[in-house]
Amino acid sequence: MPKASRQSVSQVADHGPAEDRTEELGGYTMNFVSIRQDMDLAPLLKGLPGDSCQCPHWGYVFRGRLTVHYPDRDEIIEAGDAFYLPPGHVPAGQAGCEFVQFSPTDELRVSEAAMARNMQQMQGT
Repeated sequence: MPKASRQSVSQVADHGPAEDRTEELGGYTMNFVSIRQDMDLAPLLKGLPGDSCQCPHWGYVFRGRLTVHYPDRDEIIEAGDAFYLPPGHVPAGQAGCEFVQFSPTDELRVSEAAMARNMQQMQGT
């Protein structure tokens, strides 16, 4: 049975404001995310359709709070909440937030590539 834990994942990325522990399983990417400081992903999603993430995500918040912006509303997801984020969302995380999310790998790669490009531009590289 394919499985992974926060400790056993094959990839760990320290992005400064957040740590992302990742494993790919059966066409899906599992991310264990720990947010160290308040962050809004809006600047990193620029250039995607609607300047928002087009990848769906399913997950669970262990600690803290996420705020998810949609064109017509905002949603708060807190510790103990399971969630589904449909395409067209812009997430923001509170310092101390920890969650796991599951995303279709191919769709996630599109969003991650845009975020990496935007981060490089913001850093002037």
